[in-house]
Amino acid sequence: MIGAFEQGDMTEYTDIAIVGGGLAGSTAAAMLGRAGISSVLIDPHPTYPADFRVEKLSDQQVARFRKTGIAEPVLRKTTYAGETWIARFGHLLDTPPRAQFGIMYDALVNAIRAEIPGGVETIFAKAVSIATSSDRQKITLSNDRIISARLVVLANGLNVGLRHTLGIERQIMSRCHSISIGFDIVPVGRAAFDFPSLTYFSERPSDRIPYLSLFPVGQAMRANLFTYRKIDDPWLGQMRRAPAETLHASLPRLKRITGEFAIPGEMKIRPCDLYLNTGYLKPGIVLVGDAFETTCPVTGTGTDKVFTDVERLCNVHIPAWLSTDGMARDKIAAFYEDPVKTACDEWSIAKAFSFRAVSVDSGLRWKMHRWLRFFAWLGRGRLRRLFHARGSRGTRASKAMIPTAANSAPK
Repeated sequence: MIGAFEQGDMTEYTDIAIVGGGLAGSTAAAMLGRAGISSVLIDPHPTYPADFRVEKLSDQQVARFRKTGIAEPVLRKTTYAGETWIARFGHLLDTPPRAQFGIMYDALVNAIRAEIPGGVETIFAKAVSIATSSDRQKITLSNDRIISARLVVLANGLNVGLRHTLGIERQIMSRCHSISIGFDIVPVGRAAFDFPSLTYFSERPSDRIPYLSLFPVGQAMRANLFTYRKIDDPWLGQMRRAPAETLHASLPRLKRITGEFAIPGEMKIRPCDLYLNTGYLKPGIVLVGDAFETTCPVTGTGTDKVFTDVERLCNVHIPAWLSTDGMARDKIAAFYEDPVKTACDEWSIAKAFSFRAVSVDSGLRWKMHRWLRFFAWLGRGRLRRLFHARGSRGTRASKAMIPTAANSAPK
């Protein structure tokens, strides 16, 4: 356990040291603590601060989250929407049942931290250096504490300083691949929107907007708008100065679905580079989540990757690694070669590029793809309404055939 000392040595010992207390690190700490594995979480923030990242979880992501064993108490703190309206060109295409759980990123991380057992110590400091070996790893903290761990889980997201000192280099695949914009949206002239949640797809590739997503978080309707633009594009300045007007100009038929709306309050803008790391296979240290490789927020696969990384690491690999001596490179390689992890990584990066192409590419292939997707949604929606109507008629007919007390009495 952390806090154990050797005589004459002020180094503290543990099995697992987790550096970074965001989504990946906090989930790992909760899982390892529940498994009774000696662990310590290192992060400078006693309460995770506001950060514009994940703001909702979908049904697929929740399925991966449940494999961690800590999902249920966290999901109780989200805002649930059980149906999503799908629309484009001002037409409602489909209303599929689709579970979405709205929650701001800091609230999500803090809810996960609440599930970390008391046996896991959280140290509120920064890791300033890491020395690795095939046996034990030495982490020096900003408060002068020194932690010795069998394994370091590096979950510090986009911070590159520690990785550089270890010889791990970032390779950018697509600079400013996408930009995410988050804001609250309110209906004008009525109490609420008609839809529980909405995904509105772009009307024109030239607008470089894949889609707008509206979903409830608490009492607010939250908007996540995604665009494929450069960070110095004047359009972003227009969104800051006149958000509703700029959105109307970019999605002119959106109001057919939403009605009049206003955009009050703060607008958050976050560009995303796609990158992967090289030189990451080292003894005694493993990278998870964005510390290993980023993904595009447009695709919504970031949390899929985090939950997959952490679930495989904590449920499969760490228990196996701790059962034998050492933390050599060949042990660590098993995680990076895990078929479930690699399949998720490959799917995520492929989706990042294909989603961009289908949204903005003017080539015939992608134009056909957009129309096929439009008619697929439209067809599914019509079939859903047809089955619903038949089911409603069948229910009414069945009720009409049930004898009442008056007409069933013997004559």
